[in-house]
Amino acid sequence: MKKALIIIDVQNDYFPNGKFELFQSEEALEKIQKVLGYFRKNELPVYYIKHISTREGAIFFLPDTQGVEIHEKIKPLENEKIIVKHFPNSFLHTELHQELQKDSINELVICGMMTHMCVDTTVRAGKDLGYNIILIEDGCTTKDLEWNGKTVSAEIVQEVYMSSLNNMFAKVMTLDKYLENKKINEKW
Repeated sequence: MKKALIIIDVQNDYFPNGKFELFQSEEALEKIQKVLGYFRKNELPVYYIKHISTREGAIFFLPDTQGVEIHEKIKPLENEKIIVKHFPNSFLHTELHQELQKDSINELVICGMMTHMCVDTTVRAGKDLGYNIILIEDGCTTKDLEWNGKTVSAEIVQEVYMSSLNNMFAKVMTLDKYLENKKINEKW
């Protein structure tokens, strides 16, 4: 199987001083940096997904702002592709599927932000398109959600989404578990 790393929406607005800060975004970023390092060291393809809001009334990821930019700690290299999207699903009205097919990719390792929105939607769509998917759970993050006048903590939101994606749509694992499996099966 030929694999690629998909990094979803790791953009400045999701971090401290951004317009839509997520829960423990810096911690998730550290894991993303490590998995990115593994892919770069092994010269495996990396695709960045960059959301640009075009929806009327949007408050973050606005065009031509610093908040829409990919975080500097994982700045794409020249040979790494950036796919721009305008919807939660990274495949919807983008060239992502065509680029992956062109590169003969059939396994996706996914991480990024927000778990309950763009990560969830992309994982499900990718599975529908026939990709084998590994989801790096600690390389994703979300936020507290409001429902029926109650706050659902980001920790619970994360657990619910990871548990519902696991097995049916993706193999969900921590970064350490993923890298441990790579050490056993590959030299790196």
